[in-house]
Amino acid sequence: MTRLAGGLAAILLLGAADAASASPDQVKIDSGQLAGVISGDVVSFKGVPFAKPPVGDLRWRPPQAPDPWTGVRAADKYGALCMQKINTKDNGVGPPPASEDCLTLNVWRPLHAGKTPLPVMVWIHGGGLVNGSGTAALYDGSALARHGVVVVTINYRLGRFGFFAHPALTAENPKGPLGNYGLQDQIAALQWVQRNIAAFGGDPKEVTAFGESAGGVSVNHLMLAPAARGLFIRAIVESGAGREFSAPLHGKGPGGIPSAEDQGKAFATKLGVTGDDVAALRAIPADAIVAAGDPDMSKGELIVLDGVTQTMEVTDGFKQGLEMKIPYIVGSNSLELPVPPSMIDTFFGGAGRMSAADKAKLAESYGGVDAFNDNVLSDIVFTEPAHYLAGLHAAHGAPTWLYRFSVLSPTAPKMLKGAPHASEREYVFDTLNASPWPTVDADKPLAAGMNAYWADFAKHGDPNGDHRPRWPAYSARTDELLDFTNKGPVAEKTPRAEVLKALAARYP
Repeated sequence: MTRLAGGLAAILLLGAADAASASPDQVKIDSGQLAGVISGDVVSFKGVPFAKPPVGDLRWRPPQAPDPWTGVRAADKYGALCMQKINTKDNGVGPPPASEDCLTLNVWRPLHAGKTPLPVMVWIHGGGLVNGSGTAALYDGSALARHGVVVVTINYRLGRFGFFAHPALTAENPKGPLGNYGLQDQIAALQWVQRNIAAFGGDPKEVTAFGESAGGVSVNHLMLAPAARGLFIRAIVESGAGREFSAPLHGKGPGGIPSAEDQGKAFATKLGVTGDDVAALRAIPADAIVAAGDPDMSKGELIVLDGVTQTMEVTDGFKQGLEMKIPYIVGSNSLELPVPPSMIDTFFGGAGRMSAADKAKLAESYGGVDAFNDNVLSDIVFTEPAHYLAGLHAAHGAPTWLYRFSVLSPTAPKMLKGAPHASEREYVFDTLNASPWPTVDADKPLAAGMNAYWADFAKHGDPNGDHRPRWPAYSARTDELLDFTNKGPVAEKTPRAEVLKALAARYP
């Protein structure tokens, strides 16, 4: 081969390499090159590590930067679930297997996005902080991406892998952060977005954090977390409670609950580790930790007030105006917890406990015992906290929108009298094929509309757009919300507002 021919071949090869790197299904991030999958008008990248596997000596430590790789890594399959009791019938869980090596995320972007950076939506899944994943088909980001946003779904450590304290861990890392490893994973994923999302066409300055149930709880906490400041500029909380309580790292908590360290010691003793040997703690088999049972958020057994990642409860932070003053959507479903009246007492604790006289008086406010029995648990856990936080956030001058989700497909179980917990997710993502029950044609425009409100909020900091019914901004003076109904979205006064105020008045 002549020198000229060799030079020409080198130029052609270099051009081919540049073309490959510019391909819409290939990106280069700080840890290496990825090859995604084109499906119609959307490109996806799945199973992307955003931290080192938290195994061995990294169990119960803050997440570490991922190891780089050489060559092109295929990003065509979801990563493993984080360790949990897998319920394959739960549409928010995703496909097995589960592993401690689970800190991956998934990205969807429009195939033809143009040169202008796109807003980003980072989804934090629910599941009581003990189950679920960002890999469920329910959370496929394609429909949102078609609105011109980049969608990211994440895994984070769950149960006692993600929320655990022990004196031995404190001695090892006395300045913290401690306990909230799952929240730290969420923050690490948001930091990964800041470093890398531009490679996918996303704008790191235009990030919306959104989540449902425990994911919504997480978003509220992240709005108060010092380490999360500046990582997102908009927030959506779907059925994210707000009145839940946390254990302090040391000392007794609300109602005399044990400290997070004492809870951890008791759990370790149950599994045969009675001393302060960190190596022995980390040597406990992962399956044994899962089999020993899940911690319970309603008992203050998960999120820890460690003084670093979390310094205060959500309601305390919002009352003091310490949350990020960012555009905020918050709401709940019309009948989150359709439980029989006999179960209601088991859910009350601390400030939530009511005497027979209190119940009788409140039942009058509901208009009768039947309405009280049907709604009071949902209102205490979800509806009232969302209403309360919306009022506080709006009073601080931050743009706020309150919603109620009342859609109930005619194919839903007949026992349901309203939209149950988590049933809005397939409408938000427009993934009706992942609904727990069949849907009908009438559900399609309802999902498309809710999906569009969420995308416009991520794009503009305001959910209104196109020709959809206008969603009024929330203020305590007007007390209006948008009700997503079977007939479409309807702006109205908050239902049972006086009842919600009566419930709020029972807290300090």
